[in-house]
Amino acid sequence: MTSTDDGRDQLTQLGKQVAAPQSPEEAILERVPAPYPDKHYLVRFTAPEFTSLCPITGQPDFAHIVIDYVPDKWIVESKSLKLYLTSFRNHGAFHEACSIQIANTLVERLAPRWLRIGAYWYPRGGIPIDVFWQTGEPPAGVWVPEQDVPTYRGRG
Repeated sequence: MTSTDDGRDQLTQLGKQVAAPQSPEEAILERVPAPYPDKHYLVRFTAPEFTSLCPITGQPDFAHIVIDYVPDKWIVESKSLKLYLTSFRNHGAFHEACSIQIANTLVERLAPRWLRIGAYWYPRGGIPIDVFWQTGEPPAGVWVPEQDVPTYRGRG
């Protein structure tokens, strides 16, 4: 793959000063061709300080999000993913809605061979809500490490 066909010329955010999008709908999730479309490998993104808003109270909610995917033809450009995740800071939605929206957006944009999301939310009203979803079974032979995010246990 040469620099002229690696997708860099299509990127609008990487290497540029870009304002944080105000909503997930406004965010631009960019992709580039996968460097090894013939290989099955796992890509992991971890967002330990994800923030959104409670749709009822407007109070902030916090999560540790782990996204694993096996690319097919595309990989997500990481700065655009960071900006996309940041766009949820002003977005009011329940934990389940935010978690699945992120997964759905990535699946729609990348068409990966496989994707899973683990969203480990900090307690709201004294109860942590963790959300897990995946597209199906991972491809045979792909090493899929555990996410190793401990469940919330409070003080002590």
